[in-house]
Amino acid sequence: MVAIRQNSYQHIEARPFAPNLGAEIYGVDLAKPVSDAQFDDIKQAFLDYQVLFFKDQAEIPPELHVAFGKRFGGLHAHPAAPTMAGHPEIFEIHATKHSKIANGEFWHSDVSCDEEPPLGTMLQIHIAPPCGGDTMFSDMYGAYDALSEPVRRMLDGLTATHESEHIYRGRYADRGRNDTDIDCPVAVHPVVRTHPDTGRKALFVNRTFTTRINELSPSESDAVLTMLFEQAEHIDHQIRFRWTLNDMAFWDNRCCMHRAIWDYWPEERKGRRVTIKGDRPR
Repeated sequence: MVAIRQNSYQHIEARPFAPNLGAEIYGVDLAKPVSDAQFDDIKQAFLDYQVLFFKDQAEIPPELHVAFGKRFGGLHAHPAAPTMAGHPEIFEIHATKHSKIANGEFWHSDVSCDEEPPLGTMLQIHIAPPCGGDTMFSDMYGAYDALSEPVRRMLDGLTATHESEHIYRGRYADRGRNDTDIDCPVAVHPVVRTHPDTGRKALFVNRTFTTRINELSPSESDAVLTMLFEQAEHIDHQIRFRWTLNDMAFWDNRCCMHRAIWDYWPEERKGRRVTIKGDRPR
């Protein structure tokens, strides 16, 4: 059993969402510039809890959303998705009754196919269905820690290929992005990565982008990846977040995965997403 963490911050309130993962954040207004003192607390809470849910928010102006993201680092440009008019740093999440797909329907870590996958993602929902549209998150520290010691030893030094062509080709054609306008990156990353800030080990494979373990035969790779996907997606590591209007979630792609539930058709869901550049997994 994981003990609920009790972290003390001076300029925000963090309420643990679950014993293993997540916190609801109160006492900060993201529609206004965030003070240095509040930012320091938020940055620490982000490392402590992996995913933060900012509650009681107004709609964040795009320029402040971008500015807040930039305080954590340079911003990441999605290789395929369309951006917001006038704000190229913002990826608009939008699903209607006419949509062919909704973003993030399968477990993944954002754009893990990049050579330097994103550090984190900030998403605010400002059009929400009357019910449904939850997002699930899974703790990759916990997924790694729950593996047996012999399996952890086996994974040490293994690398996996993350590909994107099977995901991105044609995905955004109905939103004006043709295949000639997109990139489909491929990258090789360690199966287990070490978080650059916390020093903790996390499983770093996902069902969406990870296609093979390079040091194993195809049949061995398929078997081990199936086992690891099931481990990463195990209910013991999961939380499920129910959005209310103007909530903003900020998750750490280096140590947690997520999955968006498209159960609200034909209702509409729309939000704005800013993604922060990361580093090469090690």
